[in-house]
Amino acid sequence: MKLIDLSVHEFVRDLDSPKPAPGGGSTSALAGAMGIGLSRMVGHLTIPKKKFKDLDTDIQDEIVALHEGVKNQEQRLLDLIDEDTNAFNAIMRAFKMPKETDEEKKERKKAIEDATYKATEVPLEIVRIAHDVLGRLKPLLEYGNQNAISDIGVGALMLYAGLEGAAMNVKINLSSLKDETYKQKVSEEVESHMKDGKRLSEEITSKVHEMIS
Repeated sequence: MKLIDLSVHEFVRDLDSPKPAPGGGSTSALAGAMGIGLSRMVGHLTIPKKKFKDLDTDIQDEIVALHEGVKNQEQRLLDLIDEDTNAFNAIMRAFKMPKETDEEKKERKKAIEDATYKATEVPLEIVRIAHDVLGRLKPLLEYGNQNAISDIGVGALMLYAGLEGAAMNVKINLSSLKDETYKQKVSEEVESHMKDGKRLSEEITSKVHEMIS
């Protein structure tokens, strides 16, 4: 059974267990998906309204494009919930491979390395998606349904939680890899996403607090 098919209760119970997966990576993907879900909820509560239809058509098009444009990213993050756990489990399987002969040791080493690269790329994709969506939320603050303005703030918080949580998973897997060029490239990318993602999240949440105070 896929993790995304579990109830909320079952998923939390899976986290609250001696099993090492699902863990932080899958949880980060879920957090990001919920952040997008909240932003789309605001869109659902905005786009049909007369007040919205009275706006300039360019503004309407921008909001509708945002609303529709993040739908696939929401689904992708949901897919990554299971992909992250599968990637971790692949590493565990690789470590259990036989290592009696030189050939077995070679095959085991390669399997571990390949699985670790995959376990790095999955959370890296979560980081990229969360950052991208965070950078697109600001128009909702001004033109979204003001009765749901707090939900934009919560959505931004969830997206950044998913971003930084996934970044931690990228880093811990990078530490096991030997390719220093790859490690530096990915580390620099992740730091850039985190820095700008934090800025975006803080700008959005500060504005929300200002608007509802």
